[in-house]
Amino acid sequence: MGIGRELLDLLSTKNNWQATVPFPIVYLSFCLPFVVLDALSSRVAWIRRYKLQQKTIVSWRMIWSCLALSLYNHVMYIFPLSVLHWYWRPVSYTVTAPGLLRVIWDLFACLLLFDFQYFVWHLLHHKVPWLYRTFHKVHHKYTSTFALATEYSGAWETLSLGFFAAVNPMLLGVHPMTEMLFHMLNMWLSVEDHCGYDLPWATHRLVPFGLYGGAPHHDVHHQKFKSNYAPYFTHWDKLFGTLHSE
Repeated sequence: MGIGRELLDLLSTKNNWQATVPFPIVYLSFCLPFVVLDALSSRVAWIRRYKLQQKTIVSWRMIWSCLALSLYNHVMYIFPLSVLHWYWRPVSYTVTAPGLLRVIWDLFACLLLFDFQYFVWHLLHHKVPWLYRTFHKVHHKYTSTFALATEYSGAWETLSLGFFAAVNPMLLGVHPMTEMLFHMLNMWLSVEDHCGYDLPWATHRLVPFGLYGGAPHHDVHHQKFKSNYAPYFTHWDKLFGTLHSE
């Protein structure tokens, strides 16, 4: 029997608006635990020991700045395009749900494809000075990563990377439920990448052989700028000689 049969039956009886996950709320929910850690890290030693850059402090001004830009991007760009996407490609949950192994495989395929696209996009936006100055420099305002800086980016970066994430499930022909899970997983991994903490249960500690970079990998990128361009996995940076670890 496929997984999530009862969930699919429930969703199939709802309209598209009710079947759509409120991703801005999900994003803020993913960020919230790390915001709490940031608020406590300066006073609690056992939290600070896991912080990648222990001398930096995430101020409320930084938090509100990130929230404001993220809200602006969602209201001006993401929400209108999401409405168009729902209209153009309505959510339709079929009766037959995919099996667990198929869901895992499809999620992995979506992540691998997005990882490659992001690597190429990221490399170009660092190697071509005009692209960096015009589009990507905004995201590098903070050299110390923290969760809410995940979506601190301009319109072009938000839309182009969002396009990759949106189109990949369609290119790979995954089930709508798997597509929803991919967007949630992609969002969590992106927040974790920027969280600024090397926690014992982090994804990069669960994936063996250094195949996954995680928060330390991306934090080095924000410090050094010229290395670690892939968002998740490390194989592209290894192949292109841009992998740097500390």
